[in-house]
Amino acid sequence: MEKIVILTGAGISAESGLGTFRDEGGLWAQHRIEDVATPEGFARNPALVHSFYNARRVQAAKAQPNAAHQALARLQRDWPDEVIVVTQNVDGLHEAGGSQDVIHMHGTLAGALCSSCGHRWKSAEQMTPADPCSRCGRPTVRPDVVWFGEMPYFMDEIYDHLSGARIFAAIGTSGQVYPAAAFVHEAIAAGAQTFELNLEPSTGVLHFDNILTGPATQTVPKWVDDLLKRR
Repeated sequence: MEKIVILTGAGISAESGLGTFRDEGGLWAQHRIEDVATPEGFARNPALVHSFYNARRVQAAKAQPNAAHQALARLQRDWPDEVIVVTQNVDGLHEAGGSQDVIHMHGTLAGALCSSCGHRWKSAEQMTPADPCSRCGRPTVRPDVVWFGEMPYFMDEIYDHLSGARIFAAIGTSGQVYPAAAFVHEAIAAGAQTFELNLEPSTGVLHFDNILTGPATQTVPKWVDDLLKRR
């Protein structure tokens, strides 16, 4: 049996109309990362950060899963062993495409977090700095997303899965953001066969055994088809 661990980044959702923060157009191009995706930026201007994530929430709600998301759901369904999907994305498109038990290491746009008491709940479509926590009542609500400088969620669980992986794939990731960029090394140490699927080779491409370049809606379904033929 072969356990598969898959890491996905913004590139898998790009063809669903959701841009990355490296794209020249879209929401990210209108703001500095330091202003909208760091704890310091939120402390300086919570209204700006809420406005930014409100716009992202609306944008994500309109997006539809693409053939790459659907192919990973098919792999989960048809592969005889575990298929673990770990995503850096906050858009929820993996679940919309049919994937189960997705590990959201950077949180989700659908979540709200109280920075005072740590309570989490489903966010409203529009959030403001005055919104009260649904448990403690304090107006210290933020999006339940991991910002630059913060520790991603579920790291112990992710490393445990990587230690048992026989196949590891990084899909649509830049290879520049840690700790996710180091997952391939954990998989190599476990003896896994490694795959990178990207529109263009990442900065860490030399660490992968197999490279597939092209749009995710083409490369991911083909990769899944090839894997399922090995069953």
